This record gives sequence, structure tokens and C-alpha cells, in this order.
Amino acid sequence: MMAIGGKKAALLLVLVCAALRGQGAAAQKYNAIYSFGDSISDAGNLCVGGCPSWLTTGQSPYGETFFGRPTGRCSDGRVIVDFLAEHYGLPLPPASKAGGDFKKGANMAIIGATTMDFDFFKSIGLSDKIWNNGPLDTQIQWFRQIMPSVCGKDCKNYLSKSLFVVGEFGGNDYNAALFSGRTMSEVRGYVPRVVSKLIRGVETIIRTGAVDIVVPGVLPIGCFPIYLTLYGTSNSADYDGDGCLKSYNGLSSYHNSLLKRSLSSLQRTYPHARIMYADFYSQVINMIRSPQNFGLKYGLKVCCGAGGQGSYNYNNKARCGMAGSSACADPGNYLIWDGIHLTEAAYRSIANGWLNGAYCHPAIQH
Repeated sequence: MMAIGGKKAALLLVLVCAALRGQGAAAQKYNAIYSFGDSISDAGNLCVGGCPSWLTTGQSPYGETFFGRPTGRCSDGRVIVDFLAEHYGLPLPPASKAGGDFKKGANMAIIGATTMDFDFFKSIGLSDKIWNNGPLDTQIQWFRQIMPSVCGKDCKNYLSKSLFVVGEFGGNDYNAALFSGRTMSEVRGYVPRVVSKLIRGVETIIRTGAVDIVVPGVLPIGCFPIYLTLYGTSNSADYDGDGCLKSYNGLSSYHNSLLKRSLSSLQRTYPHARIMYADFYSQVINMIRSPQNFGLKYGLKVCCGAGGQGSYNYNNKARCGMAGSSACADPGNYLIWDGIHLTEAAYRSIANGWLNGAYCHPAIQH
């Protein structure tokens, strides 16, 4: 009986060790993370060599929670791709314009990035209304420039073991038009072109060698204090039950529905790829509706802004980083950092939702 028990114990020990090895392997699934996007993802590409004095997101108190200083990230700390990297035991993906070693990842995202290029905005009379720092096509060029130092001649194999996050893209395309006074009908007319351009970018990245690709939809812009302040009305019919502007969230929903449909088609074209749609919209709506379920207290109120002003602590003339603004003492309790970007606490929760599949289809972690 003792001999049999010993064999069982030995077998159990082998199984436990195998399980632990499996957990370690899962945590190290990707050899690198490469990110493309706008200010939701930017790690400081506009701040290489120092943030310009005119850039409010490059001033204190940005970065205070984790880094203790501004880094160019438009939050009080880390952003989603940083948490994804940490989950897989990788360093935070550095800004691609900073130079250095990108074998374990790089972040091409830059504040103000659009999906469409300069010629599109010129064609609709908005060429002077955008920050043309690095639209999607330009970011793909930046990635190609670092590829030789990353993977040499064996890029297909190396990139097939890396995670790519492409977006969100689209928010700034619509911001440029809406903030310039274009009607909602006009802006909705741009959506198919924006989504088509994004899909072509994702396809280019797949053809470069990417296999696992996360493509987020856009956020529910009608829930953000910058929109609620600039476009708020006295008509209760303009708002949904969460206090968000219906027509602006309708724009986001339209973009996301076209994007999901287009990604499904792209998946059929490239069956070897694993294209994951990250549902930014639903997760943020749920965080506004029930912040306590995500470890938060406040949904629509801004942490860093004009404290005590209006319903949202937001004043467009005293935005975070500007004179007259201040940060809350407890950003970990807030969803929204500055009126248009989220807090580190929110980004951590979003990253977890993408990893476990609650808000990413299929889940990143598998």
C-alpha cells in the first residue's frame, strides 16, 4: 500500500510541476508587443527628448500615479498596452521614436493620430484642424523602419509570436470634424471610409507577419465630459439612461458595427491569423453604469480638471495640465482622468477584460 501511495504521490508531483510550467508558459506566450494608435495608447512619441511646453498632457500631474512625472502618456499612469506587457512578463513597450532595443516591443502610437491621412482631411477642408503627427500609414512605416533591428531576415517567424494592438483608431478622425462644426450627418458619412482605411492597415500588418492582432473599437464619446460640456443640451431626450449623449454614442456604435463586420470578413480572408475585436464601448458603458463592479467610485466625473465645476469637474478652459486645474487625491477611484482619457485604474481593468475575454472576442489569453 505504501508503494502504491508513493507512486501516486510522485505522479501528483509531476502533474503539479507540469501545471506550473504551463502557467509560466502562458505568462510568456508572446515574445513582444507592438502597439499602434492615438493618445489612448501613446507612450510618449511626442515627448522624445522632452515634452513641449504647449502640450498640456506633457505637464504635471500626468503620470503622477505610476511614473511620478509626465511621460507623454495621457493618463495618471500606465495605459492598456503597458498592462498587457506586464501580464506577459515583458517590459513596457517603449515609444518607437525614442530609439533603443525593440526586440520585446515598441509603441508607435502618438497623440492626435488619425486613421485617415492628410489628403483626406484636405479634401474635406479640415487640413488645418488635425495634428498630423502620425496617421495609421505613417505608424506602419515607423514599424517597418525598426523591423530590421528586431527580427533581421526571420521576421515572419518572430512576428508570428508577437502580439499586435492596432488602435483604437477613428476617434480623432471624428473629433477633428465634430470640433470643427461638421454636422453629425456629415461625420457619419466619413465612417465607412475610416473603417475601410483601418482594415487595410490591419491587413498590411498581417501581411508583414502578424498573427495575433487586437483591434479595439472606439469609445462611447457621448459619455465623455468634453463632449457632455461642449454639446450638452437642456433637452432630456438627447440623453440616455446613463447620462450620455445619444447621437454621439450612436456615431461610436455605427463605427464599431462596421468595424466588427469588416474584421469578420478579414478573418475569413486570413484564417491563419487570430483577429481579436476589443469592445471598448461596452466595457466603458458598464464602468459608467456600475463603477463599483470595476473597483471604482465615479463614472462621469473627471479626476483632473476644474474641481467642483459643473456636473463633471470639467472646464474646457481649465483642462488638466492647464492653469486653474487640479487633480483629485484618489485617481484610483475614477474612471475618467481628464475629460477625454481614462485613469490608470480604468486602463488596468480594461486590459484584464481584454485578456480574459469579457470584452475581447476572442480573448487575448488562451
